[in-house]
Amino acid sequence: MQRNNGFNHKKEMKKKETPLQNLSRFLPKGSFPLVAPYFINNTIHLNLTRERKTVLGDYRIPCKEFPYHRISININLNPYSFLITLLHEIAHMQTQIYYADKVAPHGKEWKSQFRHILMNFIGKGFFPKDVEKALIAYLQNPAASTCTDPLLYKTLYRYDIKEDNCLLVDDVKVGDYFETMEGEVFEKIAQMRTRCKCKHVRTRALYLFHGIIEVKRTSKKRKKIA
Repeated sequence: MQRNNGFNHKKEMKKKETPLQNLSRFLPKGSFPLVAPYFINNTIHLNLTRERKTVLGDYRIPCKEFPYHRISININLNPYSFLITLLHEIAHMQTQIYYADKVAPHGKEWKSQFRHILMNFIGKGFFPKDVEKALIAYLQNPAASTCTDPLLYKTLYRYDIKEDNCLLVDDVKVGDYFETMEGEVFEKIAQMRTRCKCKHVRTRALYLFHGIIEVKRTSKKRKKIA
């Protein structure tokens, strides 16, 4: 499923008012009025796209063929992840406006913009308390993706719509079994700080899994190699 919504410049707001208002249904309740000015004051095309495994959103600078800012966000994100990802990409836009291509994509300039933008959404009741606490810690040194911050990622994951048997490797108990999305079965052997030592049931080989990898709960062992 892919939706293309053009949220454009203030000169076109009258005829584009409905698409812009539609954005509110993907955001935490009450946050839309703080997001809307970025679309009113800039020419932004927002593309809501189906899930991408390696990226939650992206930003592309204006060019000759597309003379406007382009932002894409995965449509399957929960409202809190959606808002954080959207503000992440808006920070890229603001950095581009102020510094053009003279700074690193996730350098100190982008981090400053992201902190400045996101702090306007803190303490307003837009985020659950656990998400806000993890978000404040994350803002001490924001990374290129929320996926690289285990605490924030795991906190946001609690609010995802997912299958009943899905969970993170961190949440699998030591001694229990899980199945990867590729169908391989592992036993969790030990919990480490950011990774988990696991044994492949079929080959008995040991692997280290990052704790925030999503897997499927299973109680079945696969036949081992003799």
